[in-house]
Amino acid sequence: LGEDINFSNERYVLNWAGKSDAFKVMQAPTTKTLVPAKDESVNFDETENIFIEGENLEVLKALQKSYFGKVKMIYIDPPYNTGNDFVYNDKFAENKKEYLVKVGAINEDGHVINHDLYKENTKDNGHYHSNWLNMMYPRLFMAKNLLKDDGVIFVSIDDNEVHNLRLVMNEIFGEENFVADIIWNSTKSVTNTALVSTSHTYNLVYMKNKDYYIKNRHEFRLNENGKGFSNPDDDSRGPWKADPFQVGGWRPNQQYEIQNPKTGKIYVPNKGCSWKNDYDQFQKLLNDKRIIFGVSGDAGPQRKRFLNEATERGKVAKTWWDNVGTTTNGTMELKNLFEGNFFDNPKPINLIEKMAELSTNDNDIILDFFAGSGTLAHAVIDLNKKDGGNRKFICVQLPEQCKTNTEAYKAGFQTIADISKERIRRVIQKTKEEQEGQLDFSEEKQDLGFKVFKLSESNFKQWQPKPKSAEELAEQMKLFINPVNGEPTNESMAFELLLKSGLNLNSSIAEKEGFYLINENELALVLQETKEEVFSAISTHSPKRVIALDTAFKGNDQLKTNAALQLKDAGIDFKTI
Repeated sequence: LGEDINFSNERYVLNWAGKSDAFKVMQAPTTKTLVPAKDESVNFDETENIFIEGENLEVLKALQKSYFGKVKMIYIDPPYNTGNDFVYNDKFAENKKEYLVKVGAINEDGHVINHDLYKENTKDNGHYHSNWLNMMYPRLFMAKNLLKDDGVIFVSIDDNEVHNLRLVMNEIFGEENFVADIIWNSTKSVTNTALVSTSHTYNLVYMKNKDYYIKNRHEFRLNENGKGFSNPDDDSRGPWKADPFQVGGWRPNQQYEIQNPKTGKIYVPNKGCSWKNDYDQFQKLLNDKRIIFGVSGDAGPQRKRFLNEATERGKVAKTWWDNVGTTTNGTMELKNLFEGNFFDNPKPINLIEKMAELSTNDNDIILDFFAGSGTLAHAVIDLNKKDGGNRKFICVQLPEQCKTNTEAYKAGFQTIADISKERIRRVIQKTKEEQEGQLDFSEEKQDLGFKVFKLSESNFKQWQPKPKSAEELAEQMKLFINPVNGEPTNESMAFELLLKSGLNLNSSIAEKEGFYLINENELALVLQETKEEVFSAISTHSPKRVIALDTAFKGNDQLKTNAALQLKDAGIDFKTI
């Protein structure tokens, strides 16, 4: 009846059904790549903004090498697990057919019955919370890898999973890197059928390295808007605001008497409090006319804080946000763009703008891998317009099918990704129209474009590590006489190889006679039938690396050997695939 229960291995840990499988999913290498879709993009060759259509875990894996430690801010609005939200099935260990049958995409005969790559997580499911955690854990882990050392992540969530999300974030980012739970007043309406009407959404904030911001607090601040500053005494230093000169906490060197020069009244700190500065510093402030005694001169001591100082230092954010709009505002913003209700409860632009203002600077990268209707991209474009910044966005969205009875589907939008892309196009067009005739062309123009990429099977055949028989091995080796999978374009292969080489999706790709040159001298690619003169031309550019398809040599081993020796003499790394 319990006399022999062993408690020796007890410890505080978050555990759930399938956690070990989530680690396996996380560690499994991706066999996917990103293929450019120029016809769906705006200003593809010039822009540095990116939209990726595809399953976000595979996309995050594809970005690991190129964007490791490059992203300044991540914002995600993942499924809240309300019982109707989709939960991704990450059983990638199964073969493709087994996986598609399991998720109901095809039947046993291989016929397509459902294009959705997700399923509902109903509350009568015994693994209701576990399914959600298995979906979130690997994605958050991969996302952390992409953050810079001073990077920040914001995650919106509701009561269904906030307790679990906090524990998962503690495990991945470290409890010591928790910053705040920002409570957003997300709705003003009242649900009369509820026991208590919910009017808030949680926004968990974690830093990659909180110690950095403890030492550099001014880098995590909101812009000072000047509210409450004035200059009633015509101070030459400009507008100012009176701050209390008393602070909480007892400090012996900050306990002294201050006499009001007009009334003669003596002031001392309240019990358990201190003056803000020691006596010597107080005298300097007094001589500098920074200490006042109220507007009339009859009150206790206060300290002048000038607007220029406040602007430089920035404003500390609070955990209660009720001035950034609600989901109703987000719905109206989208409706005004589309003249229709195409997405349920999108976040308002000002919410994301405030997060970006708090944690990013001019040229930072901001990532959202649950892009939804594209609010983050909209917010980044608007914020850059307001402050002249050059922030870049990377948005990732699964091509989730729109339900046939929705306004979006009836308007011709097949997927959520289609809505998101069209929203970005319309925001760009609207911004161009607003700025027409106003831009100073002597200055750098705002980036009003975005590249579209789509998650796709690799352009190269995947080696199966454990063939079941010698015959299977022999057959696999025959297949690899030509490593190319299908008939991809040279451009698609170039993007895959630059990603695998650790170069980002905004790398410049210059097509030369017989080869591609990436970022001037970072990488050269030989993707078609070649000759010796091509490698002589490559050598003149002195690239760091050269990658060539083995098939480009058409079985001419002499040409391949000469090319390898020529590049080696030039100090260039050479590899064939």
